[in-house]
Amino acid sequence: MQNAPSLRALKLMHLMIATAGGRMAEDVRHEIRLSDIRRIEGMNHHDKDSLRTPLEELKAAVLTYDEPEKMRYTIGGLVDHAVVDYRQEAKGDVLVWWYFGRMFREMAEKSNHWTILDRQTVFHLGSKYSVLLFQHVASLTGLEHVQSKTFTVAELRGVLGVPEGKLVRFADLNRRALQSAIEEINQLSRLMLTATPKKIGRTVTSVTIAWKTNTDPAEMKRELNRPKIGRKMRRDNSTETIAPAFPAAGGITYAQSWQKIKRDAGCNKDDQLIASDFRRFCASKQIALDARNIETVFASYCRKVGKV
Repeated sequence: MQNAPSLRALKLMHLMIATAGGRMAEDVRHEIRLSDIRRIEGMNHHDKDSLRTPLEELKAAVLTYDEPEKMRYTIGGLVDHAVVDYRQEAKGDVLVWWYFGRMFREMAEKSNHWTILDRQTVFHLGSKYSVLLFQHVASLTGLEHVQSKTFTVAELRGVLGVPEGKLVRFADLNRRALQSAIEEINQLSRLMLTATPKKIGRTVTSVTIAWKTNTDPAEMKRELNRPKIGRKMRRDNSTETIAPAFPAAGGITYAQSWQKIKRDAGCNKDDQLIASDFRRFCASKQIALDARNIETVFASYCRKVGKV
């Protein structure tokens, strides 16, 4: 997947696929209500306006489907087009409907990967790196006698959806993307992953990712039922304070902590406007609204835009 979407867009993608179910390979209209989207972890603050960004990201994502036995690969998209119908918004009813792209429908028709993927795990994962790695490895687990795959560093960056110019050093890629994703997948899914780098001299040239399936899902189910912050603390083995996520929708008029950051930065921009602008800024920089340093990023942004 090129132009890999954000975490929220990936969760929306999997909700759309789950909603389509056995009809995802058909050229038909699929629909879902905003109330259903809000039930997904991390998506509960969405409204008609904030849905625009993840839908745009899904439209921009490029899928490549390789068929070595036919000596060909196909390039296409996930979504043909999507519509957010908010005519009944005053009654609390916003409808999202879409058509899947032709290439994705052909993929879905040839493979049951998207049907059997454990979406409950996807909905609980906390980073796009985790989601992308999980869905890629999950597509390989059904192959007979295959329990590992070796990636060049460039291929691994592609699997994880790391943008060009980000996490350039392998040490940063490994620490901030790969290992954090593996730890989360091992905690929340049936899969147990390990990563083994291979060096030529002092340079890492490839990474072998191996997996096995945990046949006892009891611990996984316990983890999925724990609060998100509790799961993160268990992975970090710490009791550090987790920064609150920036609101995914609306302004910050009633969010006192974000109001204080804005005031302390000397910014008097409208609360609704700065919230919308900051979300767009984060999306353009692929910064998660629940990133650990999101308060620092917001303070810096407020100082930059200053007074109006």
